[in-house]
Amino acid sequence: MSRIQEINPDRIRWCCDDYDVTPEKLADHLKISRARFDAMMAGEDGLTFNQIRKIAKYFNRGVLFFLEPGPVDENRVRSAQFRTIANERPDLSPELKAIIERVETHRDLFLSLQEDLDEEDRVGFEPPDVPQRSPKRAAAIVRDWLSLGDENSFNSYREAIEAKRVLVFRSIGYRGAWRIPRKSPIVGFSVYHETCPVILIKKQTFDTRQSFTLMHELAHVVLHRSSFIDDDESLHSRQGRERAANSFAGHLLVPDELLGRIETESLPNTVAGYDEWASEYRNQWGVSTEVILRRMLDSGALDQTAYQAYRDWRKRQPLPEQSGGSRQYRAREPLHIFGGRFVRTVLDALHARQITLNKASAYLDNLKVKDVRALEAYVAAI
Repeated sequence: MSRIQEINPDRIRWCCDDYDVTPEKLADHLKISRARFDAMMAGEDGLTFNQIRKIAKYFNRGVLFFLEPGPVDENRVRSAQFRTIANERPDLSPELKAIIERVETHRDLFLSLQEDLDEEDRVGFEPPDVPQRSPKRAAAIVRDWLSLGDENSFNSYREAIEAKRVLVFRSIGYRGAWRIPRKSPIVGFSVYHETCPVILIKKQTFDTRQSFTLMHELAHVVLHRSSFIDDDESLHSRQGRERAANSFAGHLLVPDELLGRIETESLPNTVAGYDEWASEYRNQWGVSTEVILRRMLDSGALDQTAYQAYRDWRKRQPLPEQSGGSRQYRAREPLHIFGGRFVRTVLDALHARQITLNKASAYLDNLKVKDVRALEAYVAAI
């Protein structure tokens, strides 16, 4: 089998350093002979196209990236938004770096498809002017901008934000390209873009827990106009921009009008009863018990001791057992990952013959052809 000699070993070394993996471990992982790999890295021999493709897939790069001469120019390879996030969290895992790059790739793909379709709604992101020093007032303006009613869920919040030209992606719970590692503390990030910002939320056991993360990231997009990456600690921070984002999210999800409807006098004496007590509010507003308690804490209706006791109790509770998913509804998974706006744009491009069925499959998390057709039917019916 012929071997390609024009491989740039410096680019492989750069990727290895970026992913914190040695060339030797890379060769072993990809099942490439160490002797052959060492010879390639020394410029003495080449690799087959399939072997180069394995390397490219591992590093989430195109094959041509490793055939180009010269060193890597990080300013070309990585966007300013990516570098903002990486500078904020220099300990980012290779998996998270790959997801951030994948998010930007899908955003650019989305914009390109919209341009080809000449859609009327491809006008850029146009957030309202909000006072940065008053998260409460900003939340009221944005809640009105999103046209939110009194009853909501994570999905309705997501749809309202997507309608304002912000893509909302969500990670998956099973192993795959869009999975945030379970042990990772990261719960979400926002990639700012003047035309089309993207928010990615880590999938949680309960959708209500995702609502606060979603609005926290929206705060970074609307208030700060910058890219951020957040862990659980960020969602409880009382400092700087994270504090502002938390205040914004709390007031947007539970504004004073809704807070006034809470029957605080019926709050149980023990924190073990808080979830049942708050269930009616959770179901109506699509938020977690903790968000409700936090708003009560900020308004003076709950003391810090009770709030912290609930948080400590909640951490001790076992999560429901999960089977890992049967993939029975594989055709619908792109909707959960990318949201309705992205999926519909890809399907519209397919119907307009702007892209092939194979490309649509690749854009939709590598769905099988039969699943793309099943997704088309499902989207048409909802």
